[in-house]
Amino acid sequence: MFTGIVEETGEIVARERTDDGLRLRIGADAVATGLEHGQSISVSGVCLTVERFETGAWFEVFLATETVERTYLGTLEEGDIVNLERAMPADGRFDGHVVQGHVDAVATVTEIESVEEDWFFEFELPEGYAKYVVEKGSITLDGISLTVADLDEAAGRVTVAIIPTTYDLTTLSEKSVGDQVHLEVDVLAKYVERLLEARFE
Repeated sequence: MFTGIVEETGEIVARERTDDGLRLRIGADAVATGLEHGQSISVSGVCLTVERFETGAWFEVFLATETVERTYLGTLEEGDIVNLERAMPADGRFDGHVVQGHVDAVATVTEIESVEEDWFFEFELPEGYAKYVVEKGSITLDGISLTVADLDEAAGRVTVAIIPTTYDLTTLSEKSVGDQVHLEVDVLAKYVERLLEARFE
């Protein structure tokens, strides 16, 4: 489990396509320190497993074909930047919200506006996902725990306000209109939907 609080950004330093998927080597500092084989890491919101690593320098993860097809990680090239977060320890501080690292879909940046020191990002959600989003609720975009500032459910668009620290320390500063982000809606909303469906079956 993750919290959506990005620890640092990492750089794709190598990629290897295989018959079964894609292997990425990601350069990192803090996140690559104290790793263990098999540990989970969120890479721009995608929960992946550490296969190899060099402490304080890099780690490698493997993306199965399904992961490549469901996310945009397969389009990344050497030099591209990703958000990184290690799994939350049992005794850790819970600063964001419950994030599983299970990407639901890919959303698209439709508008970016700078307002004084803050930024407002608007995203177009894939059909069927706006129902899981509520104004002032939580949403995960590229592994970042964000609060919904505005929701246009009819148009399937959501706006989030980004403070300078989040803008500077994550990949959002690299995004432009038309770029994709990984979407994970609040899992609690999906559990509520499932319970209601079971109740009225």
